[in-house]
Amino acid sequence: MTWATAAGRFDLGDLKTQSGETITSAFISWKTHGTLNAARDNVVLYPTSYSAQHPDLEWLIGPDGVLDPQQWFIVIPDMFGNGLSSSPSNTPDYPVLVTAHDNVAAQRRLLQQQFGIDRLHAVYGWSMGAQQAYHWAADFPDAVQRIVVNCGSARTAVHNKIFLASLMATLEAAPEHTGNGRFSAPPKAAIRAFGRIYASWALSQDFYRANLHVTALKAPDLETYYRTDWEERYARRNAADLYAQLRTWDAGDISSLLYGGDLTKALQAIKAKVLLMPGATDLYFRVADNEAELPLLQSAELKPIPSIWGHRAGNPALNPPDAEFIKQNVRRWLAA
Repeated sequence: MTWATAAGRFDLGDLKTQSGETITSAFISWKTHGTLNAARDNVVLYPTSYSAQHPDLEWLIGPDGVLDPQQWFIVIPDMFGNGLSSSPSNTPDYPVLVTAHDNVAAQRRLLQQQFGIDRLHAVYGWSMGAQQAYHWAADFPDAVQRIVVNCGSARTAVHNKIFLASLMATLEAAPEHTGNGRFSAPPKAAIRAFGRIYASWALSQDFYRANLHVTALKAPDLETYYRTDWEERYARRNAADLYAQLRTWDAGDISSLLYGGDLTKALQAIKAKVLLMPGATDLYFRVADNEAELPLLQSAELKPIPSIWGHRAGNPALNPPDAEFIKQNVRRWLAA
C-alpha cells in the first residue's frame, strides 16, 4: 500500500540564533508522508533525533505503524546539524551553538510558509525529537494541541550532560580536532571510542545481562557489536555535525528563551496535552525527570515503556514488543 510523499528544502535566509550568532543562508530539509486535508488539521510534526536523518525515522510510518499516513499529514523536518539541514558540514561559519528553540522557530516558518499550517494536531518525537516536541509546546502554546515526549525531558539533566561531555571530550582529544568542534580530517580513532561510549549508555545493564546484543541484534561477539551497531553508525556522519548536535542537546531547556530559566513557569504555560513516555530503564532521559514534570503540566499522562532496552526502547525498530506498546499509546493519544 502506498501513500503520498514529498520532499524538499526550505530556505530561511540568514537566520539569527538564540545565541546571537547567524546561520548564513540557513535551510531545512524536509519530507512529508500523507495528504494535508482541506481543514489543515491533520498535521503531525515528527522532528529528527541525534544524528538521525529523515530516512532513519520512516520505519514507524505506515497504515499499521505508529503514525498512519492515511490519517495524518506527517512532516519530518531535519534538525540543524544533521547533515541534511544547515550543518557544519555544509555551512561555513556555522554557529557555536544552535538550540532546540532555533530549530522549532525555523520549523514554524517552514509549516506556515511552505504548507500554510498554523496549528498542529501533534508533535511526536523521540530523544532529541522529544526535546523539540517539548520546546514546541513551550514556545508556541497556542499552536500545538498535543505532544508525545518519547524518551525526552524539558531540560537536559546534569547526569545527561556528563554523558554528553564525555562524548565531546572524546572528539576534542582527536589529533584531527582543530578547535571549536571542527576537524581537519575524519577522526576515525575518536569515532571508534565515541561509539563504544555510546554503547554503554544507550542500552541498559539489564539488556546486556540478558545477552540481547547477541540474541536480538545478531552480533556474534562483543567486538562485532561495537563495530556494526555503534562505530559504523557514527562513522557515517560528519564529526563536526555530531559535535554541533551534542551542544544542541546539552543546551536543551524549554525555559531558557521565554521564561527566564524558570522551568516551573515554562511547564505550567504549556497548553498542549502531554504524553510522557520515558523508557523504564533509560539511563539519561530518566523516568524520574518526567515524574517531576508531570504535576506542573495542565494536562498530561505518564506512561513509561516497560522495557530493558534502555534509551532505545523509544526507537524500537528491531524490538516488536516495545514498538507495539508505543503504537497503541501514541494512536490512543492522537485520537484523544
